[in-house]
Amino acid sequence: MQATTRTAPFRDRREAGQLLAKDPRLRRFRGHANAIVLALPRGGVPVAYEIAAALDLPLDVFVVRKLGVPGHEELAMGAIAAGGTRVIETDVVRRLGLDEDTIDAATARELRQLEERERRYREGLPPLVLRDRLAIVVDDGLATGSTMRAAISALKAQAPKAVVVAVPVAPPQTCAALERHADEVICALTPEFFGAVGLAYERFDQTTDDEVIELLGGRGGKQARPGASPGAR
Repeated sequence: MQATTRTAPFRDRREAGQLLAKDPRLRRFRGHANAIVLALPRGGVPVAYEIAAALDLPLDVFVVRKLGVPGHEELAMGAIAAGGTRVIETDVVRRLGLDEDTIDAATARELRQLEERERRYREGLPPLVLRDRLAIVVDDGLATGSTMRAAISALKAQAPKAVVVAVPVAPPQTCAALERHADEVICALTPEFFGAVGLAYERFDQTTDDEVIELLGGRGGKQARPGASPGAR
């Protein structure tokens, strides 16, 4: 039988999470009493699910929305996170001559989407208490890092013990830049010539809301209990 030739480092997001969970920098958090895995939806949820399961940690979701440039939505001019924290890519805004009204309109639109998704994904559960906890924030990959920076800023407002970023793939300069914001950044692959996150995957279909809800229903290794105090098991 002829062996299948791999065309990308990861078959899909689930495999990426399984491989990332084997990284010694993450393995050291296995069973940590105060740690929690937070997925950035939607693509980060399958990755985070596998990490939470492998490390025997609770899983939850932290909603962040990219602010796309009008007409070129794949290009991020910033991001907004749960709690209303906004990060703006000043270089993109300056280069394209985007005005404040354009940014505010995109922010209002994405904030509505963010609030709706939070309601759907959390299914009525209140946010977890993150004070003094170790938050491991997971996405399926990074390009500019704006969505992750928005997440870090919003999380730090809740006074966690530490914020650790973990992703399967990102440009080296993005990982380096994030080290100024997070307590630790774990990037499994940092290709020198980075084209797009999807190039690291053989299958990079859009993760659906139904898939997110299904995976969060299992909550990885254990149920992430809303309002659980640090040290609760």
